[in-house]
Amino acid sequence: MADNVQASCDLMMFGASGDLAQRKLFPALYQLARAGLLAQDSRVLAIARTDASEQEMRDRFKARLKAQIKPDEFDDALAERFVERVNYLCLDFNNTEGYEALNEWRSSNNQLIVYMATPPAMYGVIARNLRAQSCCTERTRVVVEKPIGHDLDSSKVINDELAEVYHESQLFRIDHYLGKETVQNLIALRFANNLFASQWDQNHISHVEITVAESMGIEGRWGYFDKAGQIRDMIQNHLLQLLCLIAMDPPSDLSADSIRDEKVKVLKALKRVTPDTMEQTVVRGQYTAGTSDGKPVPGYLQEDGANKGSETETFVALKVEIDNWRWSGVPFYVRTGKRMPEKMSQIIIHFKPAPHYIFDPDQKHLANNKLIIRLQPDEGMALKILTKDQGLDKGMRLRQGPLELTFSETFDTERIPDAYERLLWEVMRGNQYLFVRRDEVEHAWRWVDQIIRNWHDSGEPPKRYAAGTWGPVASIAMITRDGRSWYEDA
Repeated sequence: MADNVQASCDLMMFGASGDLAQRKLFPALYQLARAGLLAQDSRVLAIARTDASEQEMRDRFKARLKAQIKPDEFDDALAERFVERVNYLCLDFNNTEGYEALNEWRSSNNQLIVYMATPPAMYGVIARNLRAQSCCTERTRVVVEKPIGHDLDSSKVINDELAEVYHESQLFRIDHYLGKETVQNLIALRFANNLFASQWDQNHISHVEITVAESMGIEGRWGYFDKAGQIRDMIQNHLLQLLCLIAMDPPSDLSADSIRDEKVKVLKALKRVTPDTMEQTVVRGQYTAGTSDGKPVPGYLQEDGANKGSETETFVALKVEIDNWRWSGVPFYVRTGKRMPEKMSQIIIHFKPAPHYIFDPDQKHLANNKLIIRLQPDEGMALKILTKDQGLDKGMRLRQGPLELTFSETFDTERIPDAYERLLWEVMRGNQYLFVRRDEVEHAWRWVDQIIRNWHDSGEPPKRYAAGTWGPVASIAMITRDGRSWYEDA
């Protein structure tokens, strides 16, 4: 990480015994300490409802750190020093009087950060109780997790509750995709390289693919997921954020509001999906029994705790159009699903072919350059270009090959930081450019809500697809109608 300026912080972590804190937040803080980016006098107050002593909780935190962190990155002595910084408070979040203990813990000199790793319904409760006990000031930074509501109206309620206590400049709404190195590199790729900046419009790009595929199923999250579905869980935040970073116009500078202003313009320009256009532009699916990694797996309705009559989607594919000058006529094909053949997140920019083709007609299908941006599993970029095939007998036969950039191999770094490491570091530094502003949340919900309403009005159930496949056949038909194919089918 570049700027090695340490900021002394007091971090109050609500929901510290939950999965997010144990799996992501504590390991991220440990890695910051390991990298020398956590100031020596920074402290953590872990707050949860678990009835346990401070030492018992420290032992649990250390055991989870050891389980989560790679063996070659885990240092027992460092982990012990790290958990010694962690104090524990058992607290009923609804008990206003209990918050008095937070003021007793506070250090007046350190920057205060409040991290709400709790269900969103608790955000307003925690904010009001912190205010009631004067635990926060106008300098306090507050981190909240997605989802911000389950539709536009509920997101406004949550944001209004937060706005009663905090200014927008104090709020850091996390979308962990924005902390990924490759996602941040989209800005550098587009606006630092005129090779791409000058080609980034409808004159040179034919279409864009965004795929976020998960090989796992529900993994014990039925209660949450069945209420949310894939469109709320993935499209409304992660994939629309990726789309905005690809499609936005150049910001005037790298300040948080300059970048977020341009993302909001994209969200406002998204073409509405009407009942008449749903069949051509939206596909939703639900996985049935199949195989994953060569092993049989149950269908969504056969998962533990399943509601056998659920029509919640586990797959969504969209043809998204942006009504502005830059992207007129350029479709963005977006898809995400569970129980797909592999875990993979990638963006593919398909460039238009040269206007006059002079090579072997049988190879004309190769003539489109492609920029492949990999978010996971191996972060990096590849530009597919055409060159002459080698050999005296090849004539002017073409072959397609990549100009490859794999971050872990190219850059002299031991490891690529996890997204939460970057995001926590930016909160400590007070930088909001990787966080989502309120109007972004609301414009994204406004666009997604229309699709959900159309689904409900139509009464059509999700289309089935076997676990271990790339989704319903209808998602292939959607892109085939335009004379194109998904990248892995090309």
